[in-house]
Amino acid sequence: MSLPVHLDPLSPLALLERTLRVFPDKTALVYGERRLSWSAFGEEVGRFAGALLRAGIAPGDRVAFLAPNVPELLIAHFAVLLARATLVAINTRLGADEVGYILNHSGAKVALVDPELAPAVRGAELAARPLLVNVEDPVAGVCGKPLAGPSFAEFLAGAPVLPAVNSIDDEERLTSINYTSGTTGRPKGVMYTHRGAMLNALGEIVVHGLGRDSVYLWTLPLFHCNGWCFPWAVTGAGGTHVLLRRVDPAEILRLIREHRVTHFNGAPTVLLMIAEHPAAAGVRFDPEIHVATGGAPPSPTLIARMEQLGVRVAHIYGLTETYGPHVICELQPGWERLDIEGRARMLARQGVPYLTATHLRVVDDAMRDVAADATTMGEVVMRGNNVMKGYYDDPEATARAFEGGWFHSGDLGVVHPDGYIELRDRKKDIIISGGENISTIEVEHTVVKHPAVLECAVVAIPDEKWGEVPKAFVSLKPGAQASKEEILAFCRERLAHFKCPKSVEFGELPKTSTGKIQKYELRERARGLAS
Repeated sequence: MSLPVHLDPLSPLALLERTLRVFPDKTALVYGERRLSWSAFGEEVGRFAGALLRAGIAPGDRVAFLAPNVPELLIAHFAVLLARATLVAINTRLGADEVGYILNHSGAKVALVDPELAPAVRGAELAARPLLVNVEDPVAGVCGKPLAGPSFAEFLAGAPVLPAVNSIDDEERLTSINYTSGTTGRPKGVMYTHRGAMLNALGEIVVHGLGRDSVYLWTLPLFHCNGWCFPWAVTGAGGTHVLLRRVDPAEILRLIREHRVTHFNGAPTVLLMIAEHPAAAGVRFDPEIHVATGGAPPSPTLIARMEQLGVRVAHIYGLTETYGPHVICELQPGWERLDIEGRARMLARQGVPYLTATHLRVVDDAMRDVAADATTMGEVVMRGNNVMKGYYDDPEATARAFEGGWFHSGDLGVVHPDGYIELRDRKKDIIISGGENISTIEVEHTVVKHPAVLECAVVAIPDEKWGEVPKAFVSLKPGAQASKEEILAFCRERLAHFKCPKSVEFGELPKTSTGKIQKYELRERARGLAS
């Protein structure tokens, strides 16, 4: 069916199509010594899509990918879409049980797997046997026993090369299914559409200033919310992707210098790794680097340190259900006149909606907007272009998430008089002590101001008198020392006493592959200690 002259379905494929036309000879991709021009990148996309069709992939079929940030996974973000299939990029830190669940629940027809991660597939109980393809990485020289199936080169050999153009017939067709972390149960499959992915990518281009001279370093996992839609955004801008198999601060610093990186993204933990590395001492990057960070609010101390390095931090906020970022702390005229600590305090807020995602509220239990007084807490809710289509094959969970016609984030926040929102906690993380609400984020931000502290996470522990009280898990900077009594005294000087941790435990904090601190593990540990 032909479309009206004024209508072209929105799709990330349109971003690739334009870049192939405008910048065919520009460098698209850098990985080790490997380089691809945009013209060559487009050919790889077309060949991969042709191989999928030859393998029997039909429109809507799911294609799974389990690999770190290698070129083939970046290419898959376009090739799978070109084949009108749905990409399922799997978290590389999951075990066999979780990988098996995702492959079974999604019904993946093809699974492309890095041999280093093959044990997670080999040990999974698969209801239906997908075609397994081994995506070997000669650049990294990673060894691993391949699965029973062809290599990626064999899979592609002789395949027809499809033209890399926007041939999508329906912008509501799925681009991908991204599975949540499943910390409170089985992972849920979050559905993204061509329309949503395209609009979010355009939002990334505008708010982060991506352009043809942008060089984007892949510190963020490509599997995480499809890399916050940056595979499509950087491509649409005509920039260059610099891929990184593993997050290593020394390698990040080297690549920044060698390729004059202009942008990268990551959790505050990744920024901490870079800021605290000995090679970063006395460094100020040129050109200035633009970094989007999310996952947990970065402390003002961290933002100040990154600015000293020549890194301009954009604090973003979102969830898997919102294609990654939905909110950004937009800089305001006049903030540059504040001292660095003052600027950092402003930038620690989550902010305002993205350009393409204007519907954002903080509401009470009756869905009424809370007062913009920076004090009254409510739940953050969203709707519009940057919200998922729903949970795959789970209409009940979708209905709960969309109750009242808005997506319920589960995050608690306040609205400042200037309209910027600021998170106070997750609903499940808020501590109610003697009837008083305690924001774990506020306590954490206080603890990390101590000069010896690298990171902190605060959770509730049972208390006979108060119901529950805060407990701080603290990771110290290399070579630094601090006692529990020191940390507690530091907090009492800066917080209302009822908000202060009642106990402190030192050690490394458990994290997800994207650098988020796994509070559920700390809660279990705290409950075990309390019993």
